[in-house]
Amino acid sequence: MSQRSSTTQSDSTGDQETSTRPTPANAIGEERILDAAYELLLAIGMRRMTMADIARHAEVSRATLYRRWPNVQAVVAALMTREWTIALVSAFQPDAVDGRARLVEGVVEVVAKTRVHPLMRKIIELDPEFLTPYLLERRGSSTVAHLALVEEGIRQGQADGSIREGDPVWLARQIILVSLASAVSGPVMAEKDEYPKLDEELRVMLTRYLTP
Repeated sequence: MSQRSSTTQSDSTGDQETSTRPTPANAIGEERILDAAYELLLAIGMRRMTMADIARHAEVSRATLYRRWPNVQAVVAALMTREWTIALVSAFQPDAVDGRARLVEGVVEVVAKTRVHPLMRKIIELDPEFLTPYLLERRGSSTVAHLALVEEGIRQGQADGSIREGDPVWLARQIILVSLASAVSGPVMAEKDEYPKLDEELRVMLTRYLTP
């Protein structure tokens, strides 16, 4: 990463003056810090990563980092939210034939991307306990966002007649449960070259589940 500095040159005297004033904390982009955390996590894993490591790699002060997140786990949680938000935005496209097709294809695409995402694979490989609270105890920000998007997709499909009647909240919860299992445990059930078969079976399951 490039070092930011505020160096000024005085052409009239030929001298160089370097300002030592730090960049204001609120002027340092969050993406820069999350990018640094991403690189470190892939290189050494979350357990070995410290806040000092992240600050050093992002070229920010530890004080700046602690103003935003209390610990490494919180940084990684924010990183996961960012990565899966990107996946969600790109997956649910408006040009599907109806609401059911848009929802099913979007869910299948997110699951397929999650299953092979470098961040997810590294956490499962080295720090699987990080995921345990989100799988067994509470909903993370990513899960909340997924639920909201699926609920809205169900309502749209019900409005155009392509999705059966039922409470969108509970239909969405069941879809998320099935999708999580396919994304996290898929590699236990299939080799990497067999993942498309998992995706196709998920597609069939969701389509039949939602069809009126």
